[in-house]
Amino acid sequence: MSTPMPSSLPWPTDAPAIPLLTARSVLDRISSLARTHEQDVTLVPGLAVNEEEIAADPPPALEQILDELSGIELRGIPVLNLVIEDRTDVGPYTLLGAATTFYPLYETPEAAVVLTIDDDGAPGVVYGIGEDLALRLAAPDLIAYLERFADALEATLNALALRDDESDPKGVARTEAAQELIDLYLFTALVGEDEEEDEADGTAHAAAEGPAVEDVTAEGATGKGVAAEGAAVEGVSVPLQDPAASGISGLPEGALLVADLRDAPLGAHVDLIDAEVPGDPLDLRVAWREHGRLLTLHTS
Repeated sequence: MSTPMPSSLPWPTDAPAIPLLTARSVLDRISSLARTHEQDVTLVPGLAVNEEEIAADPPPALEQILDELSGIELRGIPVLNLVIEDRTDVGPYTLLGAATTFYPLYETPEAAVVLTIDDDGAPGVVYGIGEDLALRLAAPDLIAYLERFADALEATLNALALRDDESDPKGVARTEAAQELIDLYLFTALVGEDEEEDEADGTAHAAAEGPAVEDVTAEGATGKGVAAEGAAVEGVSVPLQDPAASGISGLPEGALLVADLRDAPLGAHVDLIDAEVPGDPLDLRVAWREHGRLLTLHTS
C-alpha cells in the first residue's frame, strides 16, 4: 500500500543550489528544440514564469534550474518532469529510502529515473529503475542527464521529421512512433527493458509508418549510436558485498550489504532484489552517500 507523501518535505538545505550558469547551455538547447518542433514538443515553463499554483516541493538545490524549466512533453507524453506534484513510495520506488533522499525526473507505473540527494541536500548521480527494481547508473549528475536527454530528444525529433503522416491525420501513429523512439534512444537503456523486443517493435513500426529508426540521429549518423550510448556497458553488474568484508570505512550502522559504484561506468547496475539476506527482499531499503555512488541496504 502506498504511503501518502507530505505536501512539504524536510529537505536538507546545507548544499548550495546548482548554479544556473552550469545548466544554461543544455536548458537553452532543450528550449530551442521545443520551439523548433512545436508540433511534437511542449515545454512546461519554469516556476519563475508559471502563474499557476504548484503543489510540488522540489529539493532546494534545484531551485535555479526549476525557475527556468519544469518539464518536457513529447506528443503529450511527459518525458522530463522536474516538478513532481504527487509522489509515491510504490512501484519503482519500493526499495528506495526516505523521500528526501531522491527526486524523480521521469516516471511510469513500472519505471522511473531518479536524482539522488545526499544527506546535506546536494544532488548526486542519476539512476534508472525498471520493473526488476535494479538501479542502473544513468548519469553522473543532473546536468549530464539533461544533456543525455537532449541528445535523445533531438534524435527522436529528427526521425519524426522524416515521417510521412498524410494517412495519420489525428497523429495517433506519430504519437506511438514518438514513444517508441524516445524509448529506443533513452529509456530502454535506463530502466532495463527487453532491448531486443523494443528495438524490433520500434523498427517494425517505423518501417510501416516512416523511416527506419536507425537511419536518423541528431548528428545524421545511425540511431543505434545514440541508443547504445548508455547501453554499451549495461552488462557491468556491481555486486552487493558484506560490509565487514568490503574494506569500506564509515558505513552507516545497520547496513546489511553495500555496493560501491564510485568507479563504476555509466550503465552499471545493482540488482537489489537479488540481495541474499534473511526475510523478504521487498522489506529492504536503500541508503546512499558519496553523491549516490555508495549504496547500503537496510531493513525497512
